[in-house]
Amino acid sequence: MPALLPTAIVGSLPKPSWLAEPERLWSPWKLEGETLVEGKQDALRAVVQEQRRRGIDVLSDGEQTRQHFVTTFIEHLSGVDFEHRETVRIRDRYDADVPTVVGDVRRDHPVFVDDAAFLRTLTDQPIKWALPGPMTMVDTLADRHYGSREKLAWEFAGILNQEARELEAAGVDVIQFDEPAFNVFFDEVRDWGVAALERAAEGLRAETVVHICYGYGIKANTDWKASLGSEWRQYEQFFPLLQQSSIDTVSLEAQHSHVPVDLVELIRGKRVMLGAIDVATEQVETPEEVAAVLRDALRFVDAEKLVPSTNCGMAPLPRRVAQEKLSALAAGAAIVREELSSATA
Repeated sequence: MPALLPTAIVGSLPKPSWLAEPERLWSPWKLEGETLVEGKQDALRAVVQEQRRRGIDVLSDGEQTRQHFVTTFIEHLSGVDFEHRETVRIRDRYDADVPTVVGDVRRDHPVFVDDAAFLRTLTDQPIKWALPGPMTMVDTLADRHYGSREKLAWEFAGILNQEARELEAAGVDVIQFDEPAFNVFFDEVRDWGVAALERAAEGLRAETVVHICYGYGIKANTDWKASLGSEWRQYEQFFPLLQQSSIDTVSLEAQHSHVPVDLVELIRGKRVMLGAIDVATEQVETPEEVAAVLRDALRFVDAEKLVPSTNCGMAPLPRRVAQEKLSALAAGAAIVREELSSATA
């Protein structure tokens, strides 16, 4: 792995068409039983091979073994009823039918640990695993038991910490917590969101990442982004809190976004996982477009702390497009890496 600008993806990659319906979130599985288990492992093999072939340094599972980055974790917990679903407003911008909390939430068994252990057998490169963050979990279901988003978030934080510790023991090098809800509920982020996130990451030796984006490239998200004006300054609300937190790395989106890049200064000292690939378009970036975003960010983050990445997950994209975007990410990082090496030679 290169010492400078190691590349990584944020979360999902498109699943093969024989495993699930392409270009769709919450896509149902096409296989069942032991055949599904085998199919998921084959998909993991494929995404590891593809990331390596395309030049990605920190390898991910691409969320091949789960239907959704939040609900797949929740469905393995006790106290949550998936039969009696309710319609709630998610991230304050779109409605979805979600499961309901009906009792004390508990993790009775590991959720992703076996999958992560299998991923570990496929490569000697560093591996990263993503978990939903406590606030985003709360925002992706209905609560008929706790009556407090904060109290439920703290329960989830403890459960996530159990899972994260076992993922670390299974050989995961980087553990990422996805918190898109941070971009919406600023008062809650200040009151308890960052503290709950730190509880989820408590005691980990693995590198910890919090990923905060503007969402998948689906219509509800693109419509919302179109309403945010010429500058997206949401990160400004909580970056100072994250800069003071125990989280190692902050992941944000930059390619084709209206986030002022100087906001990265607010997390000075942290590692920055910078989104240099736009997941809301099928247009594949050129390596130079990727490099330009990275160069811009280097005015506000030390090169040793910059990790070129994607804006968000790529599950809704055509598989070929996502793969070509991986190549563009690696090629753009290589351009800037060479420039940095030449400057210090």
